[in-house]
Amino acid sequence: MKRREVIGLGLAGTVACLLPSPIWSRQRKLGVALVGLGYYSTDLLAPALQLTQHCALRGIVTGSPDKVPRWQRKYGISDKNVYDYGNMEQIADNDDIDVVYIVLPTGLHSEYAVKAANSGKHVWCEKPMARTVKECQAIIDACDKNGVKLSIGYRMQHEPNTQTIMRYAKELPYGKIESVKAEAGYYDGRSDHWKQKRAMGGGATYDMGVYCINASRYATAMEPVSVTAKASTTRPEIYTEVDETMDFELDFGGGLVAQCKTSFGMGLNELRVDCEEGWYELKPFQSYGGIRGRTSDGMQLNAYIPNQQARQMDNDALAILNDQSVLVPGEEGLADIRIVEAIYKAANSGNRVTI
Repeated sequence: MKRREVIGLGLAGTVACLLPSPIWSRQRKLGVALVGLGYYSTDLLAPALQLTQHCALRGIVTGSPDKVPRWQRKYGISDKNVYDYGNMEQIADNDDIDVVYIVLPTGLHSEYAVKAANSGKHVWCEKPMARTVKECQAIIDACDKNGVKLSIGYRMQHEPNTQTIMRYAKELPYGKIESVKAEAGYYDGRSDHWKQKRAMGGGATYDMGVYCINASRYATAMEPVSVTAKASTTRPEIYTEVDETMDFELDFGGGLVAQCKTSFGMGLNELRVDCEEGWYELKPFQSYGGIRGRTSDGMQLNAYIPNQQARQMDNDALAILNDQSVLVPGEEGLADIRIVEAIYKAANSGNRVTI
């Protein structure tokens, strides 16, 4: 088939998967409890849950009692569905809650994801999955032991333009992939935030670098074999414990490399794939909206969905309701953290590190 015919069929498939199923519409909504009521829960997940078809905000877990009345008034959350970090395990006895969504600093993900799994609830965990491969594996093991599903919050893998890039990696409509460029970052003006503390899982590579790592993997449908890396900062008085900026190169073997950059000191938001017979890119590729791109032969990658987080949570809810595999399982999050660990080792040693 010609390249455009392949692309056309793929786009038709993407449109088809966006259409609701009449079977799905008859299923009940899953109750979701958000653990951690910071910015991402407050400004993005809670509003998105008002747009979902297959799940609903039913509970909260917070260490800030002053936030509770405001959340209860806004979202109609009953007293029995409000928990703190000390009594979170009692969710096990609450039939209103089906899913516990971990939206805490990275350094706390493993502890509370394991608690959620041990309560018998399905677990959604924000990215990055955890600080170490060992912590990631602990989450996976707890979910397996308790027979609950685990999904990692890589919203981009639920986004249609990104899914086109993922399909290109398998169909190779522009020939063999020769190189990848992935950059993600923003300027963070804060000077005393948990993202600047090592024990909490701070650092640009954890927070933004995983976008580059995950994109390099899904854009090639391959796993890197080694990495080189260099950390830098323009604000050493602030970034005393973690990286402000990290440049790293992922080697996939056979001459295929991904040049990556992540930072808390500059705006970066681009994914480009160069192939033997052309190229394609998304720019921006990891924003909360407006993902768009183009190809070397004039194709526009501009499929639209109204809310990425709602799409992600609905997809994950349907996997539970239909007892199907989730789109982004725990093993996907673990694979990225294995690479993160190698990046830090390479940056600290100045040597190439095998993954």
